[in-house]
Amino acid sequence: MNNKLIIVLFCFSVFGYSQKKGAKKSVTIQPKTEFVADLIAKMTLDEKIGQLNLPTSGDITTGAGNSSNVAKNIEEGKVGGLFNIKSAEKIREVQKIAVEKSRLKIPLLFGMDVIHGYETTFPIPLGLSCTWDMKLIERSAQIAAQEASADGINWTFSPMVDISRDPRWGRVSEGSGEDAYLGSQIAKAMVNGYQQDDLSKNNSILSCVKHFALYGAAEAGRDYNTVDMSRIKMYNDYFPPYKAAIDAGAGSVMASFNEVDGIPATGNKWLMTEVLRNQWGFKGFVVTDYTGIPEMMAHGMGDLQTVSALALNAGIEMDMVGEGFLTTLKKSLAENKVTMEQIDNAVRLILNAKYDLGLFQDPYKYCDVKRAKNEIFTSSNRLEAREIASQSLVLLKNEKQLLPLKKSGTIAVIGPLADAKENMAGTWSVATNMDKSISLIAGIKEVAANANVLYAKGSNLDYAAAFEEKATMFGKTLHRDDRTKEALLAEALKIANQSDVIVAALGESAEMSGESSSRTNIEIPHAQKDLLQELLKTGKPVVLVLFTGRPLVLVQENETVPAILNTWFAGSEAGTAIADVLFGDENPSGKLTTTFPRSVGQVPIYYSHKNTGRPLGNKEGNFEKFKSNYIDERNEPLYPFGFGLSYTTFGYSNFKISSDKMNFNDKINVSVDVTNTGNYDGKEVVQLYLRDVVGSVTRPVKELKGFQKIALKKGEKQTVTFEISVEDLKFYNSDLEFVAEAGQFEAFIGGSSDIENKVNFELSK
Repeated sequence: MNNKLIIVLFCFSVFGYSQKKGAKKSVTIQPKTEFVADLIAKMTLDEKIGQLNLPTSGDITTGAGNSSNVAKNIEEGKVGGLFNIKSAEKIREVQKIAVEKSRLKIPLLFGMDVIHGYETTFPIPLGLSCTWDMKLIERSAQIAAQEASADGINWTFSPMVDISRDPRWGRVSEGSGEDAYLGSQIAKAMVNGYQQDDLSKNNSILSCVKHFALYGAAEAGRDYNTVDMSRIKMYNDYFPPYKAAIDAGAGSVMASFNEVDGIPATGNKWLMTEVLRNQWGFKGFVVTDYTGIPEMMAHGMGDLQTVSALALNAGIEMDMVGEGFLTTLKKSLAENKVTMEQIDNAVRLILNAKYDLGLFQDPYKYCDVKRAKNEIFTSSNRLEAREIASQSLVLLKNEKQLLPLKKSGTIAVIGPLADAKENMAGTWSVATNMDKSISLIAGIKEVAANANVLYAKGSNLDYAAAFEEKATMFGKTLHRDDRTKEALLAEALKIANQSDVIVAALGESAEMSGESSSRTNIEIPHAQKDLLQELLKTGKPVVLVLFTGRPLVLVQENETVPAILNTWFAGSEAGTAIADVLFGDENPSGKLTTTFPRSVGQVPIYYSHKNTGRPLGNKEGNFEKFKSNYIDERNEPLYPFGFGLSYTTFGYSNFKISSDKMNFNDKINVSVDVTNTGNYDGKEVVQLYLRDVVGSVTRPVKELKGFQKIALKKGEKQTVTFEISVEDLKFYNSDLEFVAEAGQFEAFIGGSSDIENKVNFELSK
């Protein structure tokens, strides 16, 4: 298109931006391709390299790097963006340096880890995934974008779409679980929520898909550790959510810390160029993770100049914090280790993003202080956060229908997480105002206002003070009690014996999961386990309200506690959302998106595993010699993927298939009648799984291929239908071709992955 767009805007010098306050000027701005090309032609080499530099502002520190002279570098054109600077006022002042004092007046990107909400904080991503509700998940991202953009942020380092099947890894809390299909649906929903298909809006922000790639498969569940897997597993099990986010239009991608095929992702050309750009057609820019380029030196890839050139040659456009590009690319260009074409291409992609965000039209579009005052942490946003949080909770056990509780009588709320508002938002909640989060005790008192609510801490998070210190970082204190364990227990038992029911608020603190929070012992800490057993000895009914950022080993709790409600970390409105469910104002409908093991020794454990040549022959967990099983543990998990109870019950019947034969151009339907057979209105996540019985390569025993979350009133029946096409039957074969193969298939429909009723059909050419 040769026509030029005429836009009335506030502008400064080179682009016609008026430096007089309030002055407007009509200027001509070219279409993006021409505009960016002309701008690059005006840039010096130093200014080009400066656009590739992403330092931190220092407001929020997430790693070991240190930036200095940021303002001076901005003025000299040596900064392309900043991250972790908060507030529209601060951002406006920094942007002013870029667009008034630098030679070319190029505006900055401002990024932040807006992971599961801004000041209005939603459940941690693992909790959000358990809603199985894409509209709610997209809405949470849309509200996050609205609030962040109102406070000056135009770029979020989210969504994290890493598949993880190892609960030892702390960052499982930041992802959407173990399944490629569900993870792909959530990736699309999050990108759509942030970007809204129109980055020119002032309430949409640029998304950044991370961590590309395979970060969730780190050996031993230890953060930043080596990843080693076959390419067929990459394409079938780990790549799909990244690709789904790219297909949804994600504007940027973040490289992962781990190696892929022996080369760190940050310097891996096959990954960043062949897969991401050539195979998937990605058009945005790639940023490193925090100090990702200099960290390649520790991997053994060379000195800073070498690894910086390696990253640029691989397809990295922006260097977060490391300053390897800033300090070495000029020399590498002179030594023909990189080309001007590569530098220009990187600059072009970053300037394209700024153009798409409308920053050249109005560099202050995200700096409206009125928006910051009126659109952040509003009552309407908090109300939606409360509703979404209530949908994320997973009822794991409810013996003799102990739940829901009555809003009367005496309720003892006991545990180190009962009065812990600082922990409700969970990990990676950098913009949360923790003082305004609602604790469990506060939520119960609000929702059950007529009940007599008693409180005691009962125990500290752990017997070891040093462990608690590591688990309560970033201001998320639990206010450790210096009394003896005997004194804490005595106080708890006193109120327990006065109560009609005990609500035990136990589990992990917020920072026991998240980045650099890997664990080898994934049980509830012993101090709390001991407290729980003493509470059970009182003979009072006990409800375990479980806080966690990962699947835990809960064998003892499952055997002894009558009711267990897994609340994850439900966000700034956690206390009231949890109370809504405890007292039956909301019927729990969350379903697990990660498998809960019986023992850490089963890890990695996931539902879509392959069969072996010697599968176990019984379903009772009995040991069989020379079969694939353990001497000391069952093969099955404690709670399977897709599992979650309700206060009501659902019956499945009349499972039908429209045809037991289909060809490559056909579609068939499978359907089932779902009936609410209990005493409450409720929601059920109806799940479709397929199995390819015989393949050219081994295939999983089950794969999720569809789901519908339906609401049924007491006694209501609904027919749920899924359409199956050949696309649902495709996979990557040994030649990495995405194909469907003729043969026999099985279809399963039920309320979790642990279902056996099936119908068979045949795909023929």
